[in-house]
Amino acid sequence: MQEYWESYVKQVDGYKAMVSFNAGISDEVPNPEFMYVGFVKVKLKNPKEDGLVTEYESDDVGFIEDRLEMESLRWRSGKYIGRIISNGEVNFIYALKLDFEWSNTVSEAMKHFDYEYEYGSKMDMEWEVYKNLLFPTIKEWQIITNHHACNSLKEQGDSLKEKRAIEHKSYFKSSEDRENFIKLIEKGGFIKQKETEVPFRDETMYGVEFYRKDMPFYYDIDELTMTIIDMGERYNGLYDGWECSLVKK
Repeated sequence: MQEYWESYVKQVDGYKAMVSFNAGISDEVPNPEFMYVGFVKVKLKNPKEDGLVTEYESDDVGFIEDRLEMESLRWRSGKYIGRIISNGEVNFIYALKLDFEWSNTVSEAMKHFDYEYEYGSKMDMEWEVYKNLLFPTIKEWQIITNHHACNSLKEQGDSLKEKRAIEHKSYFKSSEDRENFIKLIEKGGFIKQKETEVPFRDETMYGVEFYRKDMPFYYDIDELTMTIIDMGERYNGLYDGWECSLVKK
C-alpha cells in the first residue's frame, strides 16, 4: 500500500473538520487483506474556538500519531489511513487485518501521553469509513487540486491577485449536453476555445475548452470552479480542471 497524503477541510456532523487521508491507497480500496477499521479518539486539552487544534498542541498530536504508528508496526496490527480533527477531538483511523491486538497497540502507544482517549474497532470489509468519511467528494478534490496549483504559482512569484485568462475543460456524454453547457457558460462571460471528442471506455466523451479572465487566488478559484462544476452537472458533465499563465510583478 502506497503512502501519499492529502488534507482538506469539510463539515462532519455539523462541525468544521480537518481531514487528512492516505490518497495513495485509493486505487486499492477495498483491500480484502484489511477487513476491520480501528480508531483512537483523543480529546484535545485546549482546542481552538472552531474545535480544531492549536499550533501549540499540534506538536502533541504529532507525537501521538508517531507513537501509534510505531506500535502498529511493532504489533503488525494495521495500516494508518486517516485522521480527523473536529469538535475538540482527534480521531486516528487505521485499517486492520485483525482487531484482536488493537487494544495492545493503543494502550502501548497512549501510556506515554497524559490525554483522555477512547478506542474501538469494527468490521469494514467494504472500506466504508475510508470511502464515505475520509475520501473527498468531487468538489472537495477540486479544492485540493486548486490549492496545489495556487501554491505552485505562488512559489514562482505570482501574487495570485492579477486577473488573467484562466482556461478550463469539461466533458459530456453527448454533444447535445455539451452544446447546452456552452450556451450556459457563455451567458456567464466565458469564451469557448474549441470542442473535442475523446474515446473513453468504449464510448465518446464530448469535451469543450473555454476561458474567462479571473483571479486565481485561493478562495476566488474555489468559488469559480465550484460554479463551473454546478453548471456542468446540470448536463451530466465532468469538470477536468484549469490552468493559467504565471504573472509576476
